[in-house]
Amino acid sequence: MSKSTGVRVVQGLLIFGNVVIMLSGLALTAECIFHVSDQHNLWPFLAAADNSDIFAAAWIGLFAGFCLFCLSIVGIFGIMKSAKKVILTYLILMLIVYIFEVASCITAATQRDFFVPNFFLKQMLQLYGNPNPLTEAEIRNTFGVTNAWNRVMPDNDCCGVNGPRDWVQHNSAFRVVNSDSRFPWPRQCCTTDQFGRMLNVTGCKLGIPGYVYEQGCFDFIAGPMDRHVWGVAWFGFAILCWTFFVLVGTMYYYAILDN
Repeated sequence: MSKSTGVRVVQGLLIFGNVVIMLSGLALTAECIFHVSDQHNLWPFLAAADNSDIFAAAWIGLFAGFCLFCLSIVGIFGIMKSAKKVILTYLILMLIVYIFEVASCITAATQRDFFVPNFFLKQMLQLYGNPNPLTEAEIRNTFGVTNAWNRVMPDNDCCGVNGPRDWVQHNSAFRVVNSDSRFPWPRQCCTTDQFGRMLNVTGCKLGIPGYVYEQGCFDFIAGPMDRHVWGVAWFGFAILCWTFFVLVGTMYYYAILDN
């Protein structure tokens, strides 16, 4: 077909749209790689709850982002060459990837409801320092959650989910082997000097302000998870919205091409 001005405009818009998809796919891939690398070491909290869907959503997003990058290049080539077979292949594969990315966004967005204080509090009380894990899974979860808490509390100057009183107001596995008189909360709740030594052991035991971390750790655990969820879900959703219009335009362009 003779390339009229109108067709050239459509070609230009579609090429631009695919360039945006290509760059967005790269950004989505990078974001999902950062998420699945678990920079904040929060995987044990989710693994212990058998709720790894947020990581599954990120893996799907990683796959979809890379496919969007590759397919946008195919689309640009097909549009520039007006190759119907290439464009048809591009459309079919893009629709498949589109469905995967929809699944990633929905999976990530629905996980946000799990990140509430009681979720982490119940898990902490049941698993932290549990002296009697019965199964291999419980041993693995107890080890993972205990180590995760032992890292989170001193790293963020916090204690428990809502504060140190979480350890004395509720029954817990920790209190089975640690009486209130011996140590009411983990030693990681005690303030330390620059060399990692507790400032005052007695003051920490008694809960004297300045010698025990009074802030809860919920924001330091749920915060990064929440940001990852919103990143995977809403950035992915924005890409889907843009891709939808590019695909509609590509379908129109495919329909007006001569055989």
